[in-house]
Amino acid sequence: MGKNSKNSDIFPALGDIFFLSSVNNKPVEISFTAPDLSSQGGLMLLNEYEQRNGFIAKLSDCVADTRYQPFVQHSYYEMFRQRICQIAAGYKDADDSDLLRNDSILKLCSGRLPDAQALSSQPTITRLENKLTDRELYKMGEVFLDEFIASYKKPPKVIILDCDDSNFNTYGDRQGTLFNDYYGEYCYMPLFIFEGQSGKMILPLLRPGRRNKSVNIYKILRRIINRLRKVWKDTEFIVRGDAHFCCRELMDWNEDQMIASPEFIEWACNQRSIYFMTGLTGNKALSARTRDWVDMAEESFKRTGQPVRFFKTFMYQAASWKYAQRVIVKIEVNEKGKNVRYIVTNFKHNNSRFLYEEVYCGRGQMELYIKELKTYLNADTMSCNKFEANQFRLFLHAAAYVIYLGLKQNMFTGTDLQTASIQTIREKIILTAVHIRVLKTKIKIEFPEHHPYRGVLEKAFAGCAGWREAA
Repeated sequence: MGKNSKNSDIFPALGDIFFLSSVNNKPVEISFTAPDLSSQGGLMLLNEYEQRNGFIAKLSDCVADTRYQPFVQHSYYEMFRQRICQIAAGYKDADDSDLLRNDSILKLCSGRLPDAQALSSQPTITRLENKLTDRELYKMGEVFLDEFIASYKKPPKVIILDCDDSNFNTYGDRQGTLFNDYYGEYCYMPLFIFEGQSGKMILPLLRPGRRNKSVNIYKILRRIINRLRKVWKDTEFIVRGDAHFCCRELMDWNEDQMIASPEFIEWACNQRSIYFMTGLTGNKALSARTRDWVDMAEESFKRTGQPVRFFKTFMYQAASWKYAQRVIVKIEVNEKGKNVRYIVTNFKHNNSRFLYEEVYCGRGQMELYIKELKTYLNADTMSCNKFEANQFRLFLHAAAYVIYLGLKQNMFTGTDLQTASIQTIREKIILTAVHIRVLKTKIKIEFPEHHPYRGVLEKAFAGCAGWREAA
C-alpha cells in the first residue's frame, strides 16, 4: 500500500474484513473466517490406496529409531507419510513442511486428527534425512523390489528391465557430485530401472555425476534378476538399454548359465530365459564389417535421390567378450547424410527390423517415466550436502511415483485418468478443495457437489470401501 496511497481509500480494511471492487453494484467482502478447509482433498484417496499394502510403513521400518522415545513427538512412520504426501501434492522440499504442518488433510494422511498437534517442521524432517545409513538405504532398495514383485497377482510371462540414467544438476557443495562434460554441469547421474511394459518402478539408485560403468550395472542387474527368479521361475527377462548399458559381464554370465546350469537346460532346452538388447558403440571393426552395406546405401541414394533405410545382422565378438554375439545394424542415408547405429542382442528372431524398431526402440517410453519423476515429482531436488541424504530423497520421490502409478492402474481403470500423467491427476484430483469437520462420532470431509470428476472419485472411493470389507 506504500506506493499507491490511493488504494487504501479504494480498498479500506476493517479489522479482518477487506472490501474489493463491487460486481454488478454488489460489494465484495473478503475475510479469513471460513471453516476448516484444505486444497489437498484428493490426498485422502492416494493415502487410502497406499494403506492397502502399507508401502510407506515398509519403507519407514527400514530406519532404526534410536531417539529417546518419551520425548518423541513425531514417529518416523508419520514423517514418511507427511513427506511423501507433500511430494505427491507438488511440495518438493523439506522447507514446505513449515507451511503445511497445520493442513488438516495432510494431518489425516499422516495419522493425526485435524485438531491435533502440528506435524513435523523442516528441521525435524531434515534431521531424519541426514541420519540414514547405507544399510538402511539398502533395505529401502529391497522394499522397492519387493513392492514391484507384489504388484503382480500372478507371475508375468515377460519382464523388461529398462535401464537408463539422467542428469540431476546440483549447486553448491554436494557430496559425490561431479562435473559431467556432456551436460556441462555438476550433477548426479542416478540409475533408473523400470519395467518397460507397465512403467512400474523397479529400483532408483543415485550415482555420482558420470556415466555408470558396465561392471557396476552387471552387479546390480544380476542381483535383481536372481531375486526375481526366486519368485518367478518361468518368467523371461529382457534387459534393455542404450550403449552405456552394453555389459560384457552380463552377456558372459548369461551364456555361462546356459552352458553350466542343468536346471536351465532341463527347463528351457534351447530356449533362453534372459535376453538382452542394448546399444553398441561403433568402432573400426564394426565399420569395416558394414562398409560395403553403407557404400551400397550411399550409391543408391545418389542414384535415385530416395532415402535409403535397411537393417542387417551379423555375429561379432569384441576382444574383451567371451562369446560372439548377434549385432543388428541400422543403415540410413538421406538428404541429411548417413546414420549408422548398432545394437547387440541374443534374440534369435529372424526379423532384424522388428527387433530394432519394435523391441529396442520401445525403450523410448522410459523417457516419459523419467519425465514424470523429474518434472512432475521434482525428484531432481538434491538439496542435501550428504550423498546418503540425497539418495533418501530420491527414494521418497520414487515412492510417490510408485503410489501414483498404482492409484492410476488400480483405481482409475476404465476412466479418462487411467493413462493420465501424474501432473493431470494432481491437478484434477489431488488439488481439490474440501471442507473438514471433526464431529463427536466421525470426521466428515466434504468434496464440492459439482466436482468435474465426481464420478471418478465416487468409483475410486467405493473401490477402497470394497477392499476394507474384503479385508
